[in-house]
Amino acid sequence: MSAPTAPVTGALPDLPHWEETPADLPAAIREVKAALRARITASGRTVEEVFAVVERRVRTAVDEITTARERGESVWPVVDYADIAAGTVPAGQLALLRRRGCLVVRGHFDRDQALRWDREIVDYVDGNRFFENYRGPGDDFFGSVGSRPEIYPIYWSPAQMQARQSDRMARVQAFLNRQWKHESEGVRWFDPERDSLYPDRIRRRPEGADSAGLGAHLDPGTLDLWMTESYQRAFRHLFDGTVEQYDPWDAAHRTAGPQYPGSTMCSAFRTFQGWTALSDMDHDQGVLHTVPIPEAMAYLMLRPLLADVPDDDMCGVTVNQVFPANERWHPLLMRALSGIPDVRAGDSVWWHCDMIHSVAPVRDQKGWGNVMYIPAAPWCPRNERYAATVREALRTGSSPDDFPAEHYERSWPDRFRPEQLNDTGRRGLGLD
Repeated sequence: MSAPTAPVTGALPDLPHWEETPADLPAAIREVKAALRARITASGRTVEEVFAVVERRVRTAVDEITTARERGESVWPVVDYADIAAGTVPAGQLALLRRRGCLVVRGHFDRDQALRWDREIVDYVDGNRFFENYRGPGDDFFGSVGSRPEIYPIYWSPAQMQARQSDRMARVQAFLNRQWKHESEGVRWFDPERDSLYPDRIRRRPEGADSAGLGAHLDPGTLDLWMTESYQRAFRHLFDGTVEQYDPWDAAHRTAGPQYPGSTMCSAFRTFQGWTALSDMDHDQGVLHTVPIPEAMAYLMLRPLLADVPDDDMCGVTVNQVFPANERWHPLLMRALSGIPDVRAGDSVWWHCDMIHSVAPVRDQKGWGNVMYIPAAPWCPRNERYAATVREALRTGSSPDDFPAEHYERSWPDRFRPEQLNDTGRRGLGLD
């Protein structure tokens, strides 16, 4: 059956939506799944036909990625920071970035600068007796290395803030934001040239460590992706019979809608998640892996509607847990899981906000594995609202609202202070 050229809006049934977490989750899941199936059917296609379109598209990408791996090639695009700064990124690498949705930026920061930041972070936590006061993980998603955390709940070190508000970071964030379609339907969904300052944690994994890693998951949301009005609009092409028009790089409706509150939520809209390396890391030492297919989100959104999934189940997606990806429901996607190449201190690593990602386990790690998490989160209504809470967290040295309320830095005298913000930092917090 051929696809309609436009949504049959007059004939499509309304979708139920919940702007806050439904009280009866199983009932809400059954209701929204029935409504989504009815909407697809009303468009003149079946759920199976729509899913088959996405599956063919994804399978082609999976085959390309696995073939590249078999040839010994890295599937991750790599560009030099100098080319981003000069506007001379090769067209082939730009196309590969759009196809794969991930990127390594070589020399984003000078290696000596990154190693200096790493030492400064150590001095910062040791000087403030962090480990003597450490109370254990504030959430159970990240593990520990021995008796010490692998993820440090530290946000306001001078080193982290220097990186966040640097010109070099702003240039890369703007480059990545521009890969997205940020204007449509007469709306400018975000400003690609202005990033909000989204504070996140650091990871330090010592040489010789054993680490269990992190299982494959996604971070853009949970049940709200199907159940809130804004996300139903964002993923409209998957459910209105025009699945061929789905574009994972279209920001329409993503920058206003809420997420369900919970321990795994992200209040900000991120075009890319990212981290900056503070040590050299080899590709086989417990590093980041992704399924480098931005279109895979369509597969993940449609998969729960197939007949083999129970009516009150979204392939394991629920609130207060990360969005899982696994062999049971997504075996095709898991074939494409691919790790980063070797990186050096000062390189940065980025992946599309919808992408499946994991961290491989490692035993007896060779060398340190240290990063600071800094995403691309362009200025938009959603991020402007969150910036107000970030300003207060910076003022008081508190943990930001998206993270466990641990607040280690409140009494630390050498934490970064609001008066140390430069122009980029002030704009990123809505102060200019």
